[in-house]
Amino acid sequence: MLKPLLLVAAATFALHVVAGEPQAVPPETGDMKVLFNGKDLTGWDGDPRLWSVKDGVIHGETTAENPARGNTFLIWTDGVTKDFELRLSFRCNAANNSGIQYRSQRLDAKPDVPNRWRVRGYQHEIRNEQKLPNVAGFIYDEGGKRGRICLAGEQATWGEDGQKHVEGSLITSDEFKELFKLNDWNEVVIVAKGNHIQHYLNGRLILDFTDDPAVALKEGVLAFQLHAGKPMWTEFKDIRIKDLE
Repeated sequence: MLKPLLLVAAATFALHVVAGEPQAVPPETGDMKVLFNGKDLTGWDGDPRLWSVKDGVIHGETTAENPARGNTFLIWTDGVTKDFELRLSFRCNAANNSGIQYRSQRLDAKPDVPNRWRVRGYQHEIRNEQKLPNVAGFIYDEGGKRGRICLAGEQATWGEDGQKHVEGSLITSDEFKELFKLNDWNEVVIVAKGNHIQHYLNGRLILDFTDDPAVALKEGVLAFQLHAGKPMWTEFKDIRIKDLE
């Protein structure tokens, strides 16, 4: 028989193991709104030089002859993101990076800026890499000052002191490498309620972030990014959203 102290220790360890188990994505309900018709870019606005529909998916591509004029975005025009659940799949090459913008602000066009498809706000990073921390899933402050707000694998809070406070780890480097499908389609789920944001990748929670209410973004556009710089391509499909109350 275990002594009392050993019983307590064993119970504590059991609780720790349960708390650290991978958290699965919630089941999808049947009342989600489809945002892409699989045929054309109806409901979306982006640089027609760079965005198209190819083989039934949204395809964004830059080349040496046809580069992006700064970071440029394909913007959903039929609604905004507030409290929501977003589901989609992406794939891209490893030459550059992309992103999923949400609760973001579209920037006004300027005569001296040739790219009129610009946004700023929360970005779910998109990368074709497997080694933490430069992977898909972290939150980047596109057009802002906070940089990488929360990394993939982190459970964190943004404090009133203007700093991130990491409270736990959700996935190891080896587990992420096994989870991510290099050069293939990966499924993303983003759930945002109030100042609490969760990112899921291929069915597993990889980021849990609570923003400071004083600076948290509450509403804005949804958009996909093509990053300036090296030629690249990125693709998106099965895009659907549900408003949460």
